[in-house]
Amino acid sequence: MRGAKVVVTGAGGGIGAALARRFAAEGARVVVNDIDADRAKAVAEEIGAIALPGDASAIAAEAREALGGTVDVYCANAGLASPGDAFAEEEVWAAAWDVNVMAHVRAVRTLLPEWLERGSGRFVSTVSAAGLLTMVGAAPYSVSKHGAYAYAEWLSLTYRHRGLKVHAICPQGVRTDMLTAAGSAGELVLAPTAIEAEDVAEALMDGIAYDRFLILPHPEVARYYQARASDPKRWLAGMNRVQRAWENG
Repeated sequence: MRGAKVVVTGAGGGIGAALARRFAAEGARVVVNDIDADRAKAVAEEIGAIALPGDASAIAAEAREALGGTVDVYCANAGLASPGDAFAEEEVWAAAWDVNVMAHVRAVRTLLPEWLERGSGRFVSTVSAAGLLTMVGAAPYSVSKHGAYAYAEWLSLTYRHRGLKVHAICPQGVRTDMLTAAGSAGELVLAPTAIEAEDVAEALMDGIAYDRFLILPHPEVARYYQARASDPKRWLAGMNRVQRAWENG
């Protein structure tokens, strides 16, 4: 990563800040994006990076310009942890889809032509294990994260022979503000095995080194994903038990 030009969205805290710090430590030139301008500037000043506040859905072109016209690695990390059940409002669904999926689509639309022309580029999607499995109490989040994973997968199978590297990071609980915001569902499902944001950054660097598409900071997620695929009925019954435990407090 030495000398690489890297953009990290949602980097004012949590996983995004950890990714930005790690890329900077590896010698990359980093753009720190966050919708909270003060947090973006604080992280950027700490690591000698470029602060770019604003909506993650619309900063790819400006970030490229800030890096001198080229982006080598784009980390689509900004996410919205939207709770809600089958009765969640349309606005909640729309916001989750816009941030968790369409922000990725817009960034790729901006950067892909250059990546294909030069035959190299790297897109990192912070998906969450919810994108492989699901999350109780959070229909908009679970569904949109499934969409983020599907988009990353599609990008990889479509453009890998043209030099595009894609990585989907799928952690379970990470000790960040998002875990706190998950409330009692997060306490039940995620908190017991929660890791630090720095562990996610370490897993990404390992995944980049070995060119892994699917990056699992919690290795046990691979077993859950396999169980979900091999016996959906049993897996859904197990998750329903978790749902009922959550409902019963």
